Amino acid sequence: MKIHSWLGGLLLLQSASASFSQQPLPSPIPPSQSQQVQPKPEDVDVVRITTNLVQVDAIVTDSRGKVVTDLKPDEVEIFEDGHKQKITNFSYYVAESATTANESQPPVKPDKNAPFVPPTRLKPEDVRRTIALVVDDLGLSFESTYYVRRALKKFVDEQMQPGDLVAIIRTSGGMGALQQFTSDKRQLYAAIDRVKFYMNGRSGIGAFDAIQPPTPGEQGAAIDAANEEFNQFREDMFAVGTLGAVSYVVKGLKDLPGRKSILLVSDGFRIYNVDDPSRNYLALQKLQRLIDEAGRASVVIYTMNATGLQTLGFTAADDLSGRDTNQLEQALSDRRNRAFETQEGLDYLARQTGGLAIRNTNDLSGWIRRVLEDQKGYYLIGYRPDVSTFDPRTGRRTFHKLSLKVTRPGKFTVRMRNGFYGVTDVERRAPQTLAQQMMSALTSPFGATGVHLQLTSLFANDVKAGSYMRSVLHIDAHDLTFTDAPNNMHRSVFDVVAITFGDNGTIVDQPTGKTYTIQVPDDLYKRALRDGFVYYVTVPIKKPGAYQLRMSLRDSATERIGSASQFIEVPDLKKNRLALSGLVLRGLNPAAVKTNTNAAATDQSEGIDNESAEASPVVRHFRHGMLLNYALFVYNARLDKTTAKPNLTAQVLLFRDGKAVFTGKVQPVDATNQTDMKRLIAGGALQMGTDLSAGEYALEVVVTDALADEKHRTAVQWMDFEIVK
Repeated sequence: MKIHSWLGGLLLLQSASASFSQQPLPSPIPPSQSQQVQPKPEDVDVVRITTNLVQVDAIVTDSRGKVVTDLKPDEVEIFEDGHKQKITNFSYYVAESATTANESQPPVKPDKNAPFVPPTRLKPEDVRRTIALVVDDLGLSFESTYYVRRALKKFVDEQMQPGDLVAIIRTSGGMGALQQFTSDKRQLYAAIDRVKFYMNGRSGIGAFDAIQPPTPGEQGAAIDAANEEFNQFREDMFAVGTLGAVSYVVKGLKDLPGRKSILLVSDGFRIYNVDDPSRNYLALQKLQRLIDEAGRASVVIYTMNATGLQTLGFTAADDLSGRDTNQLEQALSDRRNRAFETQEGLDYLARQTGGLAIRNTNDLSGWIRRVLEDQKGYYLIGYRPDVSTFDPRTGRRTFHKLSLKVTRPGKFTVRMRNGFYGVTDVERRAPQTLAQQMMSALTSPFGATGVHLQLTSLFANDVKAGSYMRSVLHIDAHDLTFTDAPNNMHRSVFDVVAITFGDNGTIVDQPTGKTYTIQVPDDLYKRALRDGFVYYVTVPIKKPGAYQLRMSLRDSATERIGSASQFIEVPDLKKNRLALSGLVLRGLNPAAVKTNTNAAATDQSEGIDNESAEASPVVRHFRHGMLLNYALFVYNARLDKTTAKPNLTAQVLLFRDGKAVFTGKVQPVDATNQTDMKRLIAGGALQMGTDLSAGEYALEVVVTDALADEKHRTAVQWMDFEIVK
């Protein structure tokens, strides 16, 4: 049997050598029927700016704040620069699905004792809402950070719904932020863990700086004034940084599906000064461009002031010595003005992009729910603009203001984008180079499908090598271009790029790219068309944490691009807590469990291999009746002081669409004849029942250490696979 060194020497176990085993699967519980979702019209969520159509989205609420959904075209008037336009397109789109119609009900708290449910991989057509929760740690105080973390955790636990594509992004993070969009709660929890007070930001311990006594001496006033000017300049720079991070997220959201929104959580930023209205803040200039970008990307920006309810009076942190009554009154006035000024920046951004500005509340999680409810539906309204709107001589510099008026009797509030620059979407969308196309494929939450790829990434630890991530990329050879070469050979050329991202999208290793030219004889060419090729990548892991490997491949002849990604959590084994390696799955026919059909197409040291297994650990496509073999390492099991043996049990669960369709018996893990008690091998086999319907599944292994403390007694690992006919 050929051994692949995926997990530091872990054998791809056959059922005969398993440490624990299960009986063949019985007929599974039939999965519940999926709810019918309203068909999505073509480009229904696209805000378009062209020379012959301006289309915007709007939310209308009545005097009680209730969303109005039954307006007629003759009850609405739209204006550009104060001039009424003839409406040519008018519709109301319901963004929520029937499965989430009860979102207004109180959320159900998660059961901490319930088994971990592996996430379902979202396809673009499955996405209902795309939500970016942008945490402005550049402008978040120490006090606010605590409440923001708690609200984010509650959102993931109780408010996130099936069909939500979510990212939690810090404004201090790297420009790999788009890697964070996911439906996998593990990734979101990892992002929340990294939301911490940023000491070098523009905020301090509290929402407002403590009042300090004036600097004594004749030059004291001048010194204080100079310090205030410097602090305002510093705040300006950080505010521009915040808006730059939001702008980057907006650009990435442009091509994503679903109802798209950003919730910016911040202590605020200033765009003007009450005492000096003539002061030109850099943030105000950046805001105008950001508002235009958000409108063109169909992104609604909501803002939430994380400072909560503030008294704005004196606090115990204030040092009031050295000030007379007038100076104290001025200090309070300055504090109130600052609260107003910093809030106005958030208000302006939300107001001009059609969102809500949330302020003066300590219930951050409750208002996150309110933002989600606001995304349930919206009007799409279009009109044909005048030729002068896109006049090439003035259009690029002119900001055309938009407004909407409801003529139905009553009081209504309209939230929509406030305007656009006279530049069409086509003019703004510059053609991408091939390098940019590959990078776009890498940053997308969905794999590019010009070349079909499947990525398997596994964490493991070795005595000598330490922790590492072993990844295998399967390439569908049908998507590669082969040309005939001499001596009955077949030749193909393609490029591969691999990048590993850490916290908040930061790159942890230098992006590696390589061009491959492969030549295979006719028999291996036919086998490659049947089984595909495999590309290997090994990345050493120096510290524990959350990682993503993203890979992109381009066929040189056709310039078709494919991409794939996988999320890996690397535990800290130095803490001596129970942990698991990645889970290897392999399928074999019962009559051929001792047959190994893997064969190499080229030297593995060059990164390319041919995979011809019956159901390889890379592709993981299994058929009815197959034996599904699974194996992993168990790290840091506690040993009995008397017998020097572990006391481990394991249980296998099978999930389909987020629901358990099979729950195996709890079985002991046999450590007999194993020499390294820090790295125990465990595995087993399941037989795919004939009643299992074709589709995507996830196999979960739960390992429990009876000798460990209760908090760290259980570890879970899972891997997805597909049953095919």
